[in-house]
Amino acid sequence: MKTHLSDRINSLPTSQTLAMAAKARELRQQGKDIIGLSLGEPDFNTPDFIKDAAIQAINDNYNSYTPVDGYGELKEAICRKFKRDNQLDYKPSQIVVSTGAKQSIANVAMALLNPGDEVILPAPYWVSYSAIATLAEAKYVEIPTTIDQDFKITPEQLEAAITPKTKMIFFNSPNNPCGSVYSEEEFRALAKVLEKYPDIYILSDEIYEHINYGKGNFSFAAIESMYDRTITVNGVAKAFAMTGWRIGYIGAPEWIAKACTKMQGQITSGANCIAQRATITAVDAPVSKIQYMVDEFKERRDMVLSLLGEIEGFKLNVPDGAFYVFPDISSFFGKTLKGTTINNASDFAMFLLEEANVATVTGDAFGNPDCIRISYAASEDELKEAIARIKNVVS
Repeated sequence: MKTHLSDRINSLPTSQTLAMAAKARELRQQGKDIIGLSLGEPDFNTPDFIKDAAIQAINDNYNSYTPVDGYGELKEAICRKFKRDNQLDYKPSQIVVSTGAKQSIANVAMALLNPGDEVILPAPYWVSYSAIATLAEAKYVEIPTTIDQDFKITPEQLEAAITPKTKMIFFNSPNNPCGSVYSEEEFRALAKVLEKYPDIYILSDEIYEHINYGKGNFSFAAIESMYDRTITVNGVAKAFAMTGWRIGYIGAPEWIAKACTKMQGQITSGANCIAQRATITAVDAPVSKIQYMVDEFKERRDMVLSLLGEIEGFKLNVPDGAFYVFPDISSFFGKTLKGTTINNASDFAMFLLEEANVATVTGDAFGNPDCIRISYAASEDELKEAIARIKNVVS
């Protein structure tokens, strides 16, 4: 009974991405032909060279508990990766390997946040950021953005959002759900504001760094004044098509890494042994080994933008990374489509699911009520059919 549950769980929202995926599965079981564009999961198989490393680990009898913060060899490989890709110098003692980047983020929040602390979330933001802040009994403060500003906050907006209670800010570039990528110049301008507030910590979620269409990824911790205050989060789920392998990691000031290890030691202990051994091979591999996936995502992005651009009422920008488009569909608000009145993005996403049999996610879940998220981590044929269905029901 709900009254017997804790206030903590009662206050926690259900993940809207997972909820929409569950709804789509339910409709498929009823015989409906649903095209799912709601989940952020690459539709590629894990590369063979990574699978071979996992098979070798099984044959080498890796089957025991792992160190809470990760195998030493993996932490050394992650340090090499940070140096090669991000120009960041971390020691193994600054690395913590977790069961997915989501756990990495939760560890950091639990280690740093106290009840009443404020966490700044530039919106749109990944759905779990606000939930994780809530679990840590902190308050999240949204900074709204629009498609006209490419969904990126300005230094002036950041300054206005800071209060004496501000403890952290979460950055995510390339961004989920909108695919925007902050440039080095843009991050340095934001850092100039944060330099005035030395007690604010920065979580930089870079899980999509390699799914980048030419703009390049700049790590916030590479700003010298921010290094000792930034926790860099990454993992292998997105770029290496390893979502189910559940490996994420952080690079952080050593005292924060130790605190995250302490937290993790009481929750899950060390991450999966076979997945860790495979991850050594993944992060040591040159980025060129996964370029074929990035090239395919870029082709899909261009195709999706072209097709959506033919639908009146969809306002688009060009995302520079990740595998999502985040169109502004507010022009449909107040209109009636096939007998359904569209009041908000949630109504629109549900309308598309029920009338077009296409699963998307409402922008409300990401802190932007004017948009929906469409994942193009699907086949070209599925994407063409899905957008044709959308065009048919809204025209």
